[in-house]
Amino acid sequence: MDSLFLIIAIGVIGIALGFLIAKMIEKNNGSNLVKSAKKTASNILREAKSEAETIKKDKILQAKEKFIELKSEHEKVILSRDKKIAEAEKRIRDKESQVSNDLAKNKKLNSELEEQIKDYQEKLDFLDKKQTEVDKLYRSQIEQLEVISSLSAQDAKAQLFETIKEEAKTDAMAYIQNSVEEAKLTAQQEARKIVINTIQRIGTEEAIENTVSVFNLESDDVKGRIIGREGRNIRALEAATGVEIIVDDTPEAIILSCFDSVRREIARLSLHKLVTDGRIHPARIEEVVSKTTKQIEEEIIEVGKRTVIDLGIHGLHPELIKIVGRMKYRSSYGQNLLQHSREVAKLCGVMAAELGLNPKLAKRAGLLHDIGKVPDTETEVPHAILGMQWAEKYGEKTEVCNAIGAHHDEIEMTSLLSPIIQVCDAISGARPGARRQVLDSYIQRLKDLEDIAFGFNGVNKAYAIQAGRELRVMVESEKVSDEKAASLSFEISQKIQTDMTYPGQVKVTVIRETRAVNIAK
Repeated sequence: MDSLFLIIAIGVIGIALGFLIAKMIEKNNGSNLVKSAKKTASNILREAKSEAETIKKDKILQAKEKFIELKSEHEKVILSRDKKIAEAEKRIRDKESQVSNDLAKNKKLNSELEEQIKDYQEKLDFLDKKQTEVDKLYRSQIEQLEVISSLSAQDAKAQLFETIKEEAKTDAMAYIQNSVEEAKLTAQQEARKIVINTIQRIGTEEAIENTVSVFNLESDDVKGRIIGREGRNIRALEAATGVEIIVDDTPEAIILSCFDSVRREIARLSLHKLVTDGRIHPARIEEVVSKTTKQIEEEIIEVGKRTVIDLGIHGLHPELIKIVGRMKYRSSYGQNLLQHSREVAKLCGVMAAELGLNPKLAKRAGLLHDIGKVPDTETEVPHAILGMQWAEKYGEKTEVCNAIGAHHDEIEMTSLLSPIIQVCDAISGARPGARRQVLDSYIQRLKDLEDIAFGFNGVNKAYAIQAGRELRVMVESEKVSDEKAASLSFEISQKIQTDMTYPGQVKVTVIRETRAVNIAK
């Protein structure tokens, strides 16, 4: 169609051009030219019409073919839809037939169900009558029993309930205790045994005070010579040792104050030599302090050697031996660091032997676990990490280095020695008297333990022993039976666990004793 319109348009344009040309020619050349142009235009118009008719016929044929094709496809779709509709109608008829059958069956079932309901209702009425008769009979029996026993039903129930409650409580306590003991038998029994045996095999030592030293004098006249003219002697001594020397009204005593125990010991020994010799002046002071410093350094090395020999540790680097010796002049929370480290080393050796590990390696790690607390200069690195770095620097084994660095959980534990060092460090530091603590709070904790025991019926005496690690309770045999004693021990332990805060564990022992006393005359 587009082509037809294009041809017609061309024809029209040609005719217009022809007429235009004809007019122009007519004006210019005359009538002959006009006739020729009209003839040419008519020829062009005929050709255009002929070609347009041809194109029109082709397009009509194509349209008829397309119509026939679409009509056949439409008939196929209609046939398919009619087929589906027929199938759906068949299914609907089948469903209607099935529903009709089901309705007939349901009517029959409903009639049967109504008959059963009627039957059940009659039986329920009969049972209600019987229940009423039983209730009357029960009330008459209760009244007869109350008359016979002189007790009301509520009183009898209360007595029975209390009896059953006590029995059930005792049985429950026994069952709980047995279950707890069985659960802990494999895991905690051996661990407690090892820890307790380890603690019992180690002798504890006294904690020492390392804040100031007191230098005793034979008479107060020596104080003047120590101070010197215009204080030059005491200034020289303080400058040489780095220790503050306090001369006050304390009779026959001078106080040496310094945070560094080594410098304080040097000052004490130097003062002793100067007072003994009698020659006290700045030059002599510097000479004596210098000699004393060398003596202390040698003593530090000797202390370190003697310590490692006593513990059976071999092959320790000389610098580590020197650090061990310096621990004699360091303290941690008021506890002497060398005594603490020796104690931890012994505990680690015993515990490692109990667990089947290398006791010598455990002793080595236990002795070196706090070497990071004795640096010559101030550092922000935690002492456990610093000690591990020193141990790595001086060629200690990987297990020892990890145990030193991990004993305060600052790095991950990678060997079995690490938890042993941590536990033994806690054991040494947590026992009463090892480190500074408020005495009143410690005594109050022991009193609270005994008071908790006295809060239970039948308790005659209660004693907190072993620094509050065990509570022994004496009970009256007339008021407390053997079964009750077992449950009483469990109840007291639970009361302590919920009401108190304490380090470690508290063992509760309940003792029940019966005595038969007779006198022969």
